[in-house]
Amino acid sequence: MKKKLNAFSLPYLLWIGLFVLAPVALILYKSFFDIEGHLTLGNYQTFFASWTYLRMSFNSILYAGIITLVTLLIAYPTALILTRLKQKQLWLMLVILPTWVNLLLKAYAFMGIFGRQGGVNNFLQFMGLAPKQILFTDFSFIFVAAYIEIPFMILPIFNALTDIDPNLIHASRDLGATDLQTFTKVIFPLSLNGVRSGVQSVFIPSLSLFMLTRLIGGNRVITLGTAIEQHFLTTQNWGMGSTIGVVLIVTMLLIMWVTKERNK
Repeated sequence: MKKKLNAFSLPYLLWIGLFVLAPVALILYKSFFDIEGHLTLGNYQTFFASWTYLRMSFNSILYAGIITLVTLLIAYPTALILTRLKQKQLWLMLVILPTWVNLLLKAYAFMGIFGRQGGVNNFLQFMGLAPKQILFTDFSFIFVAAYIEIPFMILPIFNALTDIDPNLIHASRDLGATDLQTFTKVIFPLSLNGVRSGVQSVFIPSLSLFMLTRLIGGNRVITLGTAIEQHFLTTQNWGMGSTIGVVLIVTMLLIMWVTKERNK
């Protein structure tokens, strides 16, 4: 039986080795070389001594935090409502459907919606209001990023809420608890694992967004993901780009450790 399990796990181990561990090892290796190919720790010194890179790091964490908070505030009530619907699996599928659409297509769609001649400004003109600059703003970037990430927050919360034993909720109400008390003392604590998973699923990818910062934010939103793209594709400084990538990976691992479930 153990030999069969080892045989079945071989493709998985190969996949992890080739497409996860090997790229991370390569990024770590390249981070110790400068643009001329000399072995150095200067990239890390430059990163932590440069106010520009530190500001990018702060922006990345700030925007990822805002996006995560917005998605959580929308996703939790949505997941709670979904669990109480008769056709909840159907509605859940409709929530997940947008994830099947290519990210680039969704970005271009929102560029048309938020543009000067887009649907939002056309509606404002119809209501007698002047057109607004919506595209290439912080609002448009956070809105689009939150829209894209919401399904990844809803799904784990929905699963956690579905796993809650209804008898616990009934017992809470039988003991005289109000709906608010039942939610704060029973439902929310028992769904925290789903919240943690959702935060990881949204916050970590949001740290390294770069395509949306260019297409929706118009490069007014500068994050570490943008810096990595510029170093690899524009300046050809792969060492510095790899250094920023290593910092992002360490930050992601730290976030996973902070939000992991802890045994009491």
